[in-house]
Amino acid sequence: QVQLVESGGGLVQAGDSLRLSCVAAEGTFRNYAMGWFRQAPGKEREFVAAINWSGNTRYADSVKGRCTISRDNAKNTVYLQMNSVKPEDTAVYYCAVNRLGYQLRSGVSEYVYWGQGTQVTVSS
Repeated sequence: QVQLVESGGGLVQAGDSLRLSCVAAEGTFRNYAMGWFRQAPGKEREFVAAINWSGNTRYADSVKGRCTISRDNAKNTVYLQMNSVKPEDTAVYYCAVNRLGYQLRSGVSEYVYWGQGTQVTVSS
């Protein structure tokens, strides 16, 4: 079991920026691929971004060019920098672990450990 704790969410205005963080209480963090997902009320959880152990990244089309995923293995932390946020970005954001560190998967079922989520609300 890997414990993940997200932070950095909040209420922002459209066009603002914010950075989400996810800290893993796990010494082998560097071996994992990490993903960010989000879930809006009444909708299914959807993929946002992923980063593998070598730093390669993948993004959903809806956030490409506005979001950047990064990781700091020394701090067991993965980040999601969100710029030019839109009201449709409003959701609970979750980070998750894919134990196959080389993968850049977008499916919810590919990830085995999840954080509790952090709320992001974007006002228009």
